[in-house]
Order: sequence, then C-alpha cells, then structure tokens
Amino acid sequence: MKKMFIAALLLTVTPVFAQDAEDTAVFKTNTAYSYSILESNQNLRKMDVLLDARQNATLTPGSLIFGTSIIAIADYQKATDDSKFGYLMRHPTASNQIGDVASEVVLHSFQIGLTGVVNSWITSYAEILYDPEQSFGAGTITALGRNQLQLRKGFVLIGDMNTYPVYAAIGKMDAPFGQTNSVSPFTNSTMWHAFGGLGYGAQIGLRASGLNVSFMAVQGGAQFRALHAPVEGTVVPSRVNNFVADANYSVAVNDLALRIGASYMHGSAYCQGFPVVHFTACDDTNPASTVYGSVTWQDRVTVKGGYAITGKEWPGTFNPTPPLNVFDAHKVSSLDAGIQIQLNQKGAVRYALSGEFSNFVAGPDGSPWERQNQLIVGVEGMVTNGSKLFLEVFKVDGYVPLNFVSGSNDFDPFPPGTTHSKSDANSLGVVAGLHITL
Repeated sequence: MKKMFIAALLLTVTPVFAQDAEDTAVFKTNTAYSYSILESNQNLRKMDVLLDARQNATLTPGSLIFGTSIIAIADYQKATDDSKFGYLMRHPTASNQIGDVASEVVLHSFQIGLTGVVNSWITSYAEILYDPEQSFGAGTITALGRNQLQLRKGFVLIGDMNTYPVYAAIGKMDAPFGQTNSVSPFTNSTMWHAFGGLGYGAQIGLRASGLNVSFMAVQGGAQFRALHAPVEGTVVPSRVNNFVADANYSVAVNDLALRIGASYMHGSAYCQGFPVVHFTACDDTNPASTVYGSVTWQDRVTVKGGYAITGKEWPGTFNPTPPLNVFDAHKVSSLDAGIQIQLNQKGAVRYALSGEFSNFVAGPDGSPWERQNQLIVGVEGMVTNGSKLFLEVFKVDGYVPLNFVSGSNDFDPFPPGTTHSKSDANSLGVVAGLHITL
C-alpha cells in the first residue's frame, strides 16, 4: 500500500514541473530568464527584463516560473588605515572588518524568484533575498539580525507589449532612475550604491519605436533604498509624495546600438541634517537628476557612462563644530564609466573582460568626506545561460560611510569636531566567486 501511495504521488506531482517552454505544465523553470531577472548588477532595469520576456513569449500564460540564484565568494583586502575598508559589496563597518587586512570565504547572497503569468496582460513577480553581507541588520555577518530572509521586490504588472505599448505596475520595485547597472561580473557600481532606488510605488510606462518613458509615484518617508520624501517632518510613509521620471531612447546604426537617457528623482536619500543617520527624518526633499548613455558594437564591446547629482546641498555634510566647520555643505554626485569586451560568443565557456570607474562625492575639496572612488577590473566565464565564474581586482580610494559621514556630536559615536570619514584612505583587494542560477 505504501509503495502504491508513493507511486501515485509521483505521478501526480511530476507533470507540474517542466523546462520546455511549449509544455503545458504550470510550474516551470527557465534558467536564462531567471538569471536575467535575478542577477543584481549588470542589468538592473528588471521591469524591462520582464516586459521583454512577455513580449517574446519566453513566459507562457498560466505558468509559474521558479528560479534560484546563489553567489559564493572568497576575497582578500588590504587597507592603509585600520578598519577603514571602503569596498561597498559588504557594508564597510568596523564591527565586520578589523585591522588593516580582511579576508572571507562566505555565501554572499541567495535569491528565489517567482514569476506568475496569469494571461497575456497580467503578470506578478516576487523576489526573496538572503544577503548577510549587505544587510542593514546590526552586528557581524553571523548575527541573527543580518541572516534574515526578506521580500526584496514584489509587484503586479499590467500590460501586453504585443498589443499596446503602455504598461502599469504597483508594489515594491526599483525606481527607474538612471543607468545604475555595472559592466563588472560581480561588483555594483558606486552609482547604484548612491542613487539606486527601491521603494513602494506605482509605475506607468510607454515603450514604442526605441523610446522608453516611465514614471513612478513613490510612497513617502525613507524608503528601502535611496528614496526619501518627508511626510509632515517624519519618515512615516503615510503619503504618496515622491516620484521618479525617466526617458531614454535606443537606436541601432549598422553594427552599433546606441542608448541615451535622462532621469529625475524628486526626493533622494541626501536630505538629513547634521549628524547624518540613514533613514532618519528630513526637513525637506533633495531632488536628483542624471544623464547617461551606452554604445554597443556587434554585441561584443559595450561602453557606458553616466553622471548624477542632487539639486541641493546635503545639509548633513556641514559639521558645525570646529575645526570641521570650515567645510561647507555640498551636493552629492556620482560619475560612472565602464567598458566590457566579450572575448567569444560561442563555446562551452564565454569569456568577458571589463573595467569600470565610479565614485561618490559628498564634500568640498579637502574635506575628509570629499569623495570615495572605486575602480574594478574583472574577468568572467559564463558556463551556461545562468552560471558563471568570476574574478575581480578592486581599488577603493576614500572611506566615506553614509552614517555620520561628517561626524557626530555629544561624543556619540565620535567626539565633536571629528569624523570617521577619510578621503585619503584606500584599500586594495581581490574577489573570486561563483554565481549559479537555475
């Protein structure tokens, strides 16, 4: 009887799973799609990834696409100053990196993606993330608070690009601001760290004849990343009073694919007064704008760049206590430039080389929090449509954490007139890893 029950259960469950796009199974996997929607640094316009997949029939109605992604890394870093490691792929805090040498063999992140395809014009997406290295939880990377699962993104999308060029979405999603993606195999650009927004909101968009226009109404308060519009002087998200708008145009000319664009963000993260504590209340919004572009030749060589800057000075970058009060409040900006070269487009392993520079500028010339620069040189080998091995060498000039960027008062956590930021600190490191998606 027990054997008959197990056999019946297997016969019932087995048809639900399939990888063939033409199969009628409800529960499916699609490695190439899951890699595109889950990878976290090279293509961050996830709404476009999903819309493209719907438009080219990668996702069939009546199915649930299940995908997983895991990244394991080993890294080594050497810093010029004790416990001042500026590399942002793990939070640069003294509680996690002690001394002038740091090394790790760790699980960087794990994701689960679920895409529900209801019919030709209704789609849902949810993404679960585990990221102890970049979690905002307190303590070390082994602390319970940094080892939690979170619903990183989740939204419902309405639109059928094969019928009408307009779409709408509502939920927790990336803000359509600028070109925050990277050409590096693993490391996010500093542009993303500075201006890559994530928040609750509603987005509408138009995609037609190379033109891509999007508008996102964002919930107020300090959102999950890089978005902040105070509500009655508080961070309580009880009002939709923030927004992001973007327009970009793509065109192909012979072997070249060109893209240019610009974005505006009504409320960026850089609005707190002194002393700066991330996610705390602001007196007013501080908008940001960006221009960006990319050129790709024969799908082999890609060159990209962008520049973003806030509309106002960041109030908290002025420390009123001598001797640091000689430095005025300053606008926040980021510059990004990168190149990626595909060495081969066929074969069991597809190799690519990349180099990218990006920075974060928060203070005037000569201030300890003036800037933090990041230079990445990387090589990657794609083994399948969803798995790769990578190696990067990185150099970070400057140590400018957001919290207490210009110092603090009342001796908490630093004596008045001092700061932990140091623009002439630098660190050099190497990171190798595996990124596996199914």
